[in-house]
Amino acid sequence: MPDHDSQQMLVSGEVISPDTPHVVYVRRRGRKYWLHALLLLATFFTTLVVGARLQWNFIHGFPSFAMYDGEWFPLKWALRGHRLLLGVPFSLTLMLILLAHEMGHYLYCMKYRVAATLPFFIPFPTLIGTLGAFIRIRSPLRSRKILFDIGIAGPIAGFVVATAVLIFSLGRSHVAPLGAVQDLQLGTPLIFGLVRRLLVAAGHGTRISNIPFDRIYLHPIAIAAWVGMFATSLNLLPGGQLDGGHIVFAVAPRAHKQVSRLTILALIPLGIFYWTGWLIWAVLLRLVAMRHPPVPEWPEISVGRRLLAVFALIMLVLTIMPMPIVQTPLIDMLRHTSR
Repeated sequence: MPDHDSQQMLVSGEVISPDTPHVVYVRRRGRKYWLHALLLLATFFTTLVVGARLQWNFIHGFPSFAMYDGEWFPLKWALRGHRLLLGVPFSLTLMLILLAHEMGHYLYCMKYRVAATLPFFIPFPTLIGTLGAFIRIRSPLRSRKILFDIGIAGPIAGFVVATAVLIFSLGRSHVAPLGAVQDLQLGTPLIFGLVRRLLVAAGHGTRISNIPFDRIYLHPIAIAAWVGMFATSLNLLPGGQLDGGHIVFAVAPRAHKQVSRLTILALIPLGIFYWTGWLIWAVLLRLVAMRHPPVPEWPEISVGRRLLAVFALIMLVLTIMPMPIVQTPLIDMLRHTSR
């Protein structure tokens, strides 16, 4: 998702006289390509390790996240023999989805001559191997149209690629044996159910047509699609400086703070009654929800863009999950503790 650096004022690609009123020109900083490359390689490696475990489990009919020696990130196990190569399908697919999202932002920055960094990937040696990716926008956005287009381009690009990946991979998933218990169960967004219906209607995926998703061992590439959908839903939360917050600000600048507050209030009961991770997101949004980089209020965005904002809301509904990772709700844990 884009991040704005309000301390710098420059216009990318334009030569502006220092005497121009109300414009401060700052020399462009040198790009740290080595840092982008290093983070990219590190994230590729961490997702390879996770993908190797997912692929091994899938081939041998084990639950997707079955652990080895209690490790969520089985580094030593993955480095034995040629096991690491098993992670290539998951890793490349996930990196492609994340790259599509960030390049959606970046290409529109280039279109509007807005200074922005290349994507920073974030390696994270646990469950899925990464915390995603982001770009930084280093120049002011000159209109609500530019803010809207840059903000929505990433989620649309990531969603389209993740949907294509899901269509390709969901029908290749396995049905778990009766009585099998998965160490970790993922929630299921609405888009998974819709794609399954589409596959069944087309004559594919019939073996999983009437099977509950908690009894399906997802193909590793389908898990990459799940991560992509989850990332899309997080970015589209309508608050702060998330992509969804940028879209809200572009549509109705004066409503941004109020919508951000309502989003935070909605996340609190979700965190109490479903997934505790929503409480963390509520805190993060609270830290940034009351501020947004300044963008000229006029002119307004077009009707076509307002319709695209509705599509962004549809994407959020299709991808968001009240309980992304199945767990005992916080309210139940508190009740058990009080007994």
